[in-house]
Amino acid sequence: MKAEIIAVGTELLLGQVVNTNATFLSEKLADMGIEVYYHTVVGDNPQRLEELLQLADTRSELIILCGGLGPTDDDLTKNVLAEHVGVPLVQNQAGLEALNSFFIQRQSTMTPNNLRQIETLQDGIPLPNRTGLAIGCLYKGKKNNYILLPGPPSELKPMFLEQARPLLEKEFPTTEKLTSRVLRFFGIGESKLVTDLAEMITHQSNPTIAPYAKPNEVTLRITVKTEDEISANALLNQTEAEIMAKVGEFFYGYGEENSLVEVVVNLLKEKQLSITAAESLTAGEFQATLGTIPGVSEVFPGGFVTYSETTKASFLGINPMLLESVGVVSEECAKEMAEAALRLAETDFALSFTGVAGPDELEGKPKGTVYIALAQKDGETLISENHFTRDRSYVRHSSVMKGLDMVRRAILNKS
Repeated sequence: MKAEIIAVGTELLLGQVVNTNATFLSEKLADMGIEVYYHTVVGDNPQRLEELLQLADTRSELIILCGGLGPTDDDLTKNVLAEHVGVPLVQNQAGLEALNSFFIQRQSTMTPNNLRQIETLQDGIPLPNRTGLAIGCLYKGKKNNYILLPGPPSELKPMFLEQARPLLEKEFPTTEKLTSRVLRFFGIGESKLVTDLAEMITHQSNPTIAPYAKPNEVTLRITVKTEDEISANALLNQTEAEIMAKVGEFFYGYGEENSLVEVVVNLLKEKQLSITAAESLTAGEFQATLGTIPGVSEVFPGGFVTYSETTKASFLGINPMLLESVGVVSEECAKEMAEAALRLAETDFALSFTGVAGPDELEGKPKGTVYIALAQKDGETLISENHFTRDRSYVRHSSVMKGLDMVRRAILNKS
């Protein structure tokens, strides 16, 4: 079954509200084997909504409309759909009882326009609203099928999970399910990754491979269509193995939420290793990033922010003569910073960051020149020279991500 999602609301077009409902619904529909081909947002305008419904009818079997079920004049989704399919709106008795009970409990008078919330399409299947007042509906037409859901996510999500999804599974059973796996990569650009996987992507059918770039990393989503979980995992494993054979050195983790800093902190905890940092151009951003992970105090006792030559000398004990001779934007400075931090904090690892975030050059070095050093308690100090691009914020973020990856690789090399 091909599906599309239409979000109704001028507030969405104005950017006042983010359309998170489409993301949620697409994910849940995919789990059911229903493929979503289109996402559309339309304002509170009956003519434009009708035009969109006419288009949707030509390309989708299931059309889900979100929003516009409330009591005000601009809540027109039900009215437009009812006219579109040629059936009247009728009051839902259970919804009316819940509406009356709500106002009695609040000890307030119900205005007549609230009755719009409990109207539903004649011959449609009402979808009760456990967390609100607006009734949803599943309407089965001769060719197309429609679902009406409220706009607020706190109402839409439980209504879909508890009411709409069981109905869809009953009315439109399918033997095939979509299963996805997300792989995350650092240190390779999207264009290079796609080039390395070009043959797989060109000849894909089932599974499909979808790359998309995030700041300083690339994500691959592998999606398979199978009838059971065992077959899905087998196909996903086979495809993942082929991908790893080509670009596995850049892989760092799975899932949408499993970020690089989470991977690093979990590895440090697992191996019972500790880390500190001495930061110049990043001004504490690396340490702040570590601090976003709960329980990081197990592996991170603290660190240093040494922005000036004076603090590099006074906080870390770096010889001012060295800084005068080689400058702060240098491999030598990065090495001294990392090794001093390691010695002072008595940790297993110490990262240092020094360079030019911009917008101007420093010590004759262009913006984006960054030296990152990783000192190790039981190993040599590793130094990375980098030439990042874009603006000041991006250079700093790129530096932090590179540092995290250096730590990740060092931990894995110790294993």
